[in-house]
Amino acid sequence: MLGKDAVHGRLPYFYTDQYDLGMEYTGYTEPGGYDRVVLRGEPDERRFIAFWMSGSRVLAGMSVNVWDVIDDIRSLIESEAVTEDGALSDPAVPLRSLLP
Repeated sequence: MLGKDAVHGRLPYFYTDQYDLGMEYTGYTEPGGYDRVVLRGEPDERRFIAFWMSGSRVLAGMSVNVWDVIDDIRSLIESEAVTEDGALSDPAVPLRSLLP
């Protein structure tokens, strides 16, 4: 910026409310830049978290009608924590407990 090197270190983020559906998303992965999506919660009930994964790292996450988790998702991404699919998909495991 203004002829100097500048790094924008904040993760992309957006939220939207569509009638009775609220979503928050943070992180980024290019198309094909992830190898799977891990789900936590009940997609059929429209209440879940999706994690876009590469190996054992969370690249991005989206909460759907699950509140007060986006900061923990952001921390998982920024910390580059090694996570297991079983722990991510288990609602009984607090996301904060997966941080290094």
